[in-house]
Amino acid sequence: MDTGNWSQVTEFIILGFPHLQGVQTYLFLLLLLIYLTTIWGNLLIFLVVRLDSQLHTPMYHFVSILSFLELGYTASIIPKMLANLLSEKKTISFSGCLLQIYFFHSLGATECYLLTAMAYDRYLAICQPLQYHVLMTPTLCAKIAVGCWLGGLAGPVAEISLIWRFSFCGPNHIQHIFCDFPPVLSLACTDTSINVLVDFIINSCKILATFLLILSSYVHILYTVLRIPSAMGKRKAFSTCASHLTVVLVFYGSILFMYVRLKKSYSLDYDRALAVVYSVLTPFLNPFIYSLRNKDIKEAMRRQLKRTGVLG
Repeated sequence: MDTGNWSQVTEFIILGFPHLQGVQTYLFLLLLLIYLTTIWGNLLIFLVVRLDSQLHTPMYHFVSILSFLELGYTASIIPKMLANLLSEKKTISFSGCLLQIYFFHSLGATECYLLTAMAYDRYLAICQPLQYHVLMTPTLCAKIAVGCWLGGLAGPVAEISLIWRFSFCGPNHIQHIFCDFPPVLSLACTDTSINVLVDFIINSCKILATFLLILSSYVHILYTVLRIPSAMGKRKAFSTCASHLTVVLVFYGSILFMYVRLKKSYSLDYDRALAVVYSVLTPFLNPFIYSLRNKDIKEAMRRQLKRTGVLG
């Protein structure tokens, strides 16, 4: 193939939702409201858990890390989405696109690992309550948290390195709402079938492995809870898992359909809608799930508000 007339692509155009061009301003205002609420809610939970000594337990230690993680996860894509909604030239540089992919996938992988760690914490608390405080020590919690971050941050390095070496000669229109591996790989001038397969295998192993570990934890939890004689005991045990399980179902329900498939069998609009769920709606809903459904966090918020004089 003659490559003499190829011109290297230095920037991409993110098409977003091309069928909604007439309502860009309204979409901007809606997304901005969601983003500000996401920042406020996750930051509030993070600070409340860190400031209230009664929440210094392994479960809330992981909840605070998840809230902090969501701040970075959304910051990697939503500000650029907001800028594109008001800009006629919806461009992103080649290096900026790869950085967006890296942070989005590394923080997404960290969330998978963290949700798995939270499921393990609930398994120990419910299935091995007498040994829980011996096993789940502050040192182990710190090691687990560091492991989740390191594993997530190291995950996409190999895939990003491969994309960096590809030639992109046009077209440069990304059929998505942000930079991601599949739509960017489809624009490469060279054959990327091996890379698509590798990306599928990596995502499948990462997502399915963590999901199956979480599922295994909850199978054991369910078995243990059903053996509790009192209805009050059952409700109390389930209540400690309800928020985490809700987050898991929303998050994994969308990324499993998006990334664990080898052939593209759905429309571009379907992919964009799924992307909105796991990149925008899930971080937005997390604070409400953990605050509105959690008595301990609501009481901790009241204590902090009284301490600051907001509540009399």
